[in-house]
Amino acid sequence: QVQLVESGGGLVQAGGSLRLSCAASGSISSIYLMGWYRQAPGKQRELVAVITSGGATNYADSVKGRFTISRDNAKGTVRLQMNSLKPEDTAVYYCKCTSFGGRSEYWGQGTQVTVSS
Repeated sequence: QVQLVESGGGLVQAGGSLRLSCAASGSISSIYLMGWYRQAPGKQRELVAVITSGGATNYADSVKGRFTISRDNAKGTVRLQMNSLKPEDTAVYYCKCTSFGGRSEYWGQGTQVTVSS
C-alpha cells in the first residue's frame, strides 16, 4: 500500500510560478511511475507529466517547456515546477503513482491550482 499527500497548490497570476509536491509513504520501493494529472471543471482528468523510477519523463504538449517534473526515489517524493502559468492551467492537480508491473495505482487527494488573468 502507498499513501500520497500533495501540497503546494494555490492562487497565482498568469505568468507566475508554483511548485507542487507529493510525498509517498508505505511501500515506496514498489513505485515505478509517479506523475501529475489535472482536472478542470467540466473536463476529463488529463495527464500533465510523469516520471519513471529511472528518470524518464513524459509531458503533455500543453505544458512542455513550462513545467518540469522531478523525483527523489529514496524519499518517495515527486515535484512539479510550473512556470509561465496560464489561466487554462487552472485545475485540481492530482498526484498518482503506479507500481512495477502496473498492478496497483494510487491517487492523492488533489490540490487546487488557480491562475488568474
